[in-house]
Amino acid sequence: MSQTGTLSVRVFTSRAQIPLPGATVAISRRTGPQRHTLLAVRVTDENGEVGPLIIAAPDLSGSESPGTKTPFASLDIRVEHPGYELEIIEDVQVFSGVDSLLPVALLPLAEQAIPSEESNTIYIPPQTL
Repeated sequence: MSQTGTLSVRVFTSRAQIPLPGATVAISRRTGPQRHTLLAVRVTDENGEVGPLIIAAPDLSGSESPGTKTPFASLDIRVEHPGYELEIIEDVQVFSGVDSLLPVALLPLAEQAIPSEESNTIYIPPQTL
């Protein structure tokens, strides 16, 4: 049985930790190699926040025995804003019945830098419950 959890994202400047309004936050779920299903695209408010977004997550009781499926939904988050490096966070875990907050620090681009296709990618390893 599928349940839900929530995910909120807070985006701020990495150096001063000032909220960053107007950042684009894309939330997707991996469906195969090099394939994603887009769940939501939001723009941060004046506080640098989006959410809470309701996310379908597996029932926690399904993980009570060894060898069963993971007890969380795994998401990839992509955050971008003009003048800042693209940030990609892979395998963000959302648990059923839990309100999750993901803080994202964006690094400013060097003055007169040309944005590139490169990004800062963060991988979150699975929880060892």
